[in-house]
Amino acid sequence: MNAAQLHDYRKEIYNHLTTELLPFWENRCVDKENGGFITHFDNAGNDSGEDEKSLIAQTRTVFTFSSAHRAGYGEGRYADIARHGVDFLIGKMWDEENGGFYWLMDRKGNVKIDEKIIYGHSFAMYSLAEYTLATGDPRGLEYAEKVFDLLQKHGADTYYGGYFEMFHRNWELKGPGAAGGDRKTLDAHMHLMEAFTTLYEASGKQVHRRKLLEIIELLIHRIMHPEYKTGIPQFWADWTVAPQIKFDIIWGWDRFSEDGMKAAAEDNTSYGHNVEFAWLLMHALDILDIPYSHFEDQLRASFDHAVAYGIDWEYGGVYVEGSHSGEVYDREKEFWQQAEVIIGMLDAYRVYKDEKYLEAYHATHRFVFDHMIHSEVGEWLPLLTRQGEPIWKHMSHSWKVNYHSVRSMVQAIVRLDKLLNA
Repeated sequence: MNAAQLHDYRKEIYNHLTTELLPFWENRCVDKENGGFITHFDNAGNDSGEDEKSLIAQTRTVFTFSSAHRAGYGEGRYADIARHGVDFLIGKMWDEENGGFYWLMDRKGNVKIDEKIIYGHSFAMYSLAEYTLATGDPRGLEYAEKVFDLLQKHGADTYYGGYFEMFHRNWELKGPGAAGGDRKTLDAHMHLMEAFTTLYEASGKQVHRRKLLEIIELLIHRIMHPEYKTGIPQFWADWTVAPQIKFDIIWGWDRFSEDGMKAAAEDNTSYGHNVEFAWLLMHALDILDIPYSHFEDQLRASFDHAVAYGIDWEYGGVYVEGSHSGEVYDREKEFWQQAEVIIGMLDAYRVYKDEKYLEAYHATHRFVFDHMIHSEVGEWLPLLTRQGEPIWKHMSHSWKVNYHSVRSMVQAIVRLDKLLNA
């Protein structure tokens, strides 16, 4: 380990986080007129005008400012911004009649889509629990627990395990196919693990601990591939593998074929998701006070698959996805996979001391800082070619906000400090 190199990484990250990335959001996103956050910005960082406030973007922005404040940034300003977002979530997006949060509002806070989507509610729990941990405001934990209770009442599949994900406003399950009522996903269950971790950290309640342990077991024994231990994207209700399709409410439609079916629909895995799952599992184990060694086979497999097949050793960065056995399908570079691999590879190196993880970190770090950060503005570009040329150029919309980029930088500094202090 070269301590000077680690210092250089930390300095580059800290400078980007504090002079570009956090100021980008602090100076743009607060909607002083209508409440909540403006989350749609073009390549120049200007408001691109979409008349929407989504549950996913509002909750993720609450998380971003809560976690940044908790980590010691913003001199108190970020707690105020997070509180502004929580006021909008509770005051406008909460369904007083049926419970839960609406999926989509217009900028003034009128409901556009009233459905209850579990993916969005996972981020509601995650962000609101983080908000209470960061600020002490009890409203965050109160509403995080309300969502948790609704999820157990309406969403839990008590026969096959796990959770259904797509509901109407009154919590009746949506129909099959593109409506999503007959599917379960890695994505939602991984983020529920993330949410239950922070909820348990905030509440200390045994029921939250039990559900966190339960979903960890489900992820490892149902959602990870039995041979390769890589994530499988979609399942039928009984946990048999389902072809990956696009849902009515999902992002990335233009990355599917015209018939809504993913290429290699039954044999694909995301390198970014696998690494994100591994470091989120490590964090959950920290909160649960369980040794990493209990799940070492899974953790090493998640990291090693990405290192072997997902890292682009020629141009840097991490590919989008490939087969479980190793064939790469999509060599483009998407923002969120880079963000998660930055955190995960530092964790892998910190715990297992294998230089290949630090080399994978370096390849991803350099790609982000040399190609993905739009330094004139301060945020990350969403999608690049393998070589680093922009494909999508917007700075933010409902699905590409601040959660991955800011969290990556905040958590990378935490891990670099651990390595330097060691």
